[in-house]
Amino acid sequence: MDIRSILLLMLATLSANALANADPAKGKQMHDQKCISCHAERFGGDGSKIYLRTDRLIHNRAALDQRVAMCSAQTNAGWLPDEEANVAEYLATRYYKFGAPAGKK
Repeated sequence: MDIRSILLLMLATLSANALANADPAKGKQMHDQKCISCHAERFGGDGSKIYLRTDRLIHNRAALDQRVAMCSAQTNAGWLPDEEANVAEYLATRYYKFGAPAGKK
């Protein structure tokens, strides 16, 4: 196994652990601090319309996880994978109703 494969495996393991231990209460706090202002600016009100619109872009948990990571990177939020997982868990629970990620019951 080459070093790249080992690193990818380690990253996948860290991500799986982050999802399994995600805390939606912490995710809400982080979301409220970093996300609302941008979403409110773009969609008005408290910004929740981004999640509730009929033409929303997110239709599954994997897409949600990717979107949270992308937004974190674009806004320089500085979130670690476990923090991104907290935010994704909050959004999945509050708006998307996807249920628990794989490995979390």
